[in-house]
Amino acid sequence: MPYLKPMEAEEKSSSGYGKPPWIFKGRALYQLHLVKAETARAFIPKEFRLVEAFGYTLGGFFLASYEDSPAGVFDELVVIAGIVWNPPTSCAWAARVLVNSDEACVHGRKAVGLPSQVARFSKRITAIPRQQKSKTNGFLNMIGIGNTFNSPKDCMDVQVTEIEGHTAADACSVNLNTAVPLLKPEKWMGPAIKMSLPSFSGHTVYNPNLLKYSCQIECRTPTEKI
Repeated sequence: MPYLKPMEAEEKSSSGYGKPPWIFKGRALYQLHLVKAETARAFIPKEFRLVEAFGYTLGGFFLASYEDSPAGVFDELVVIAGIVWNPPTSCAWAARVLVNSDEACVHGRKAVGLPSQVARFSKRITAIPRQQKSKTNGFLNMIGIGNTFNSPKDCMDVQVTEIEGHTAADACSVNLNTAVPLLKPEKWMGPAIKMSLPSFSGHTVYNPNLLKYSCQIECRTPTEKI
């Protein structure tokens, strides 16, 4: 699939987004983990103070597959460097944003001040066969800490390759153990979860301003019937 060069992509309009708020619908994985402060500082403007403790800050990644959005269907990977402090609040700071949509890339750069870049997302799903349940571990399996599966799982490998001009470089590979597709009759959706993710962005060549905003997330997690 051909991808536009960053310079050519900038010439395209992101008018499909219209005025905020922008609504994205799909599936996503939000994973938090500790990042060494010295590593995170390389991606954060010097005028911001990194929120850290014992040499670490809180970073992570957000991997999403949107089925409906102002830019249509596309995938996104956001790598969070850490938490920065800008009085009176602290917010997450994105070090990398990779999308497989030229329109989403342009909008992220110009309107949201993100370091967006076009990438290719390759997905491969491998089925993991059902394991026989152990009668002695029946209760542990019911509460999710036994050593066997209650139902079949799928292993999904997501390979993200960054595209820049005529060159391509592997950015990362994510391996996920996911539940069998949600439309299976033995699945039901858990309670709705709502959360707000405050963020900073900007200070880029495309948007030099500091932007403060909040992503409102509403989700439901798949749960297995026991």
